[in-house]
Amino acid sequence: DRQTLVAVLQFLRRSNLRESEEILRREARLLGDDLGGNVATVATSSPGVAAVAAVPPGKGEVRGDCGVGPCSAGTLGGTASVSSISSPSSKITHSGDVIGGAVVVEDQPDVSAVLSAYNQQGDPTLYEEYYSGLKHFIECSLDCHRAELSQLFYPLFVHMYLELVYNQHESEAKSFFERFHGDQECYYQDDLRVLSSLTKKEHMKGNETMLDFRTSKFVLRISRDSYQLLKRHLQEKQNNQIWNIVQEHLYIDIFDGMPRSKQQIDAMVGSLAGEAKREANKAKVFFGLLKEPEFDVPLDDEDEEGENEEGKPKKKKPKKDNVGSKSKKQDPNAPPQNRIPLPELKDSDKLDKVMNMKEAARRVRLGPECLPSICFYTFLNAYQGLTAVDITDDSSMIVGGFADSTVRVWSVTPKKLRSVKTAADLSLIDKESDDVLERIMDEKTASELKILYGHSGPVYGTSFSPDRNYLLSCSEDGTVRLWSLQTFTCLVGYKGHNYPVWDTQFSPYGYYFVSGGHDRVARLWATDHYQPLRIFAGHLADVTCTRFHPNSNYIATGSADRTIRLWDVLNGNCVRIFTGHKGPIHSLAFSPNGRFLATGATDGRVLLWDIGHGLMVGELKGHTDTIYALRFSRDGEILASGSMDNTVRLWDAVKAFEDLETDDFTTATGHINLPENSQDLLLGTYMTKSTPVVHLHFTRRNLLLAAGAYSSQ
Repeated sequence: DRQTLVAVLQFLRRSNLRESEEILRREARLLGDDLGGNVATVATSSPGVAAVAAVPPGKGEVRGDCGVGPCSAGTLGGTASVSSISSPSSKITHSGDVIGGAVVVEDQPDVSAVLSAYNQQGDPTLYEEYYSGLKHFIECSLDCHRAELSQLFYPLFVHMYLELVYNQHESEAKSFFERFHGDQECYYQDDLRVLSSLTKKEHMKGNETMLDFRTSKFVLRISRDSYQLLKRHLQEKQNNQIWNIVQEHLYIDIFDGMPRSKQQIDAMVGSLAGEAKREANKAKVFFGLLKEPEFDVPLDDEDEEGENEEGKPKKKKPKKDNVGSKSKKQDPNAPPQNRIPLPELKDSDKLDKVMNMKEAARRVRLGPECLPSICFYTFLNAYQGLTAVDITDDSSMIVGGFADSTVRVWSVTPKKLRSVKTAADLSLIDKESDDVLERIMDEKTASELKILYGHSGPVYGTSFSPDRNYLLSCSEDGTVRLWSLQTFTCLVGYKGHNYPVWDTQFSPYGYYFVSGGHDRVARLWATDHYQPLRIFAGHLADVTCTRFHPNSNYIATGSADRTIRLWDVLNGNCVRIFTGHKGPIHSLAFSPNGRFLATGATDGRVLLWDIGHGLMVGELKGHTDTIYALRFSRDGEILASGSMDNTVRLWDAVKAFEDLETDDFTTATGHINLPENSQDLLLGTYMTKSTPVVHLHFTRRNLLLAAGAYSSQ
């Protein structure tokens, strides 16, 4: 429709989107002079909606909805649709609506604007026929295409059902749902339950899941051959209704090459918005580790002799005096040292590093032949409801967050927890004495448990700072609190989330921390700022867990939308989107070398990801319930997972990550080949009596500590 086209071109010109205008003009073969008349209103000849999505300047080219080159404007159904791909971090750009003939551009996907996309309806009585026709076509197609095309069933089913409901054909909607909901994959059961409760137009207004489905295009990855087959079928059948939905609501990511098998597709799908676009995982990620700072280490002679029981003279290792110079070479995949500002090392940090290195020298080398001992901390009589656990890096303290809104800190060593003396007593201390750090502590306050009061709701996340001076806790009350472990008082309450905060974690270098919550965003904070430094927006449901990369330049977030995202701390961009879990994500762990990420979810599977290539490289099956804890051993040989099924399982991480197929073809198309059976990676399963595992931690010598609260079922 020419008038619509002219209006769209004028809109693009007004918005200074010259590039998009040019592309559309070339497609429609319109010359510049044709825009002479100033058209005030737009009369669309069909009842369609002209949806105009603007491209932010400098972000990619305009691609048609079909994902293959620019589609011609004014495709089926008379809707001119110019859509765009911007960077993954920018969410929906503009949705334009033709209201009363004038183009209105809205920045936010307003509910009514989002839903009005359902106005272009076909004959409601034919929906079942359309769908069953497509179903018949797909089921009769060749095996190699059937698996790929079957991905269409779910998004089409949902959109057709919602379209019927929106246009108030309630009985047709009901019969459509009843007839076809049984055909959907089992991992969409929860979504279908929500869907079945939407039976009237009014229900759709306030439903978040619904809005997500409407505003985010469902991504399907299909080979070119399968796509051509589908397109030909729909055009021959004149099946405009289904073709409109494909154009309007699906993003088909087309690749050249062999179609994927059912197993390959099943491994990757299952999230709220389909798979990730391949573009989303192309950005470069600096996954290497930062170089350790160098400093001289004083030699402890007594220490050396004390260790040597046989009384032989101990040979001094020549490199002992400069332990800090472990890694002279810069990791080629590491970010520049000063890419983000990190806090400087204090003297106490250097001492701690020295201790760490000494412990590391006595560390047990783990492997299939040498499994770690596991020490389980059971919280007994935790009638307050244990909701979070953390253990300090040196394994000296353990903290529990509870549903009664308290935070409880225990000392796990014979050394009791003490507070600093009052100001009056401190003024009497000789500041120059060698043991001044001992003298400032008040012996009268020594106890092995301290209770911190302040939150007004269950505490869902806790995290110790690397220097053990601070503790973070986040709660249902929407705040993150920073506590001093010198005075055992609250120093700051960070308010930014308006809803429950599900997780928080300190950066491995201290100073920065991350939080994620029910408001679907993760926030990056610095301890000395009231406001967040970065807001990471993009998930379609709650952010349930957060983790810093070992080099502190990236943050991983797991969400109830069943995806994991990796964010760049420097600029806030989303650099990886991982799909494949069939339930909300509840645990994340980076391998010590920074190359891999392990994730656990309510589906009882642990998935392994190669961060550099943006690929799934493994799947560990064995748990029968949600996985709440994942941890790699200190050298990365073993991955431990802890679950609600009351078990800790140990997996052979070395074997899981060796001989990875990460050639260009696999990376480009996502043809991943996971081993059929992960049992040969399972090194051991350890049952507790009746204690779900909430937290795991490897000590500096590779002893595995686990924690959970006894549940008397």
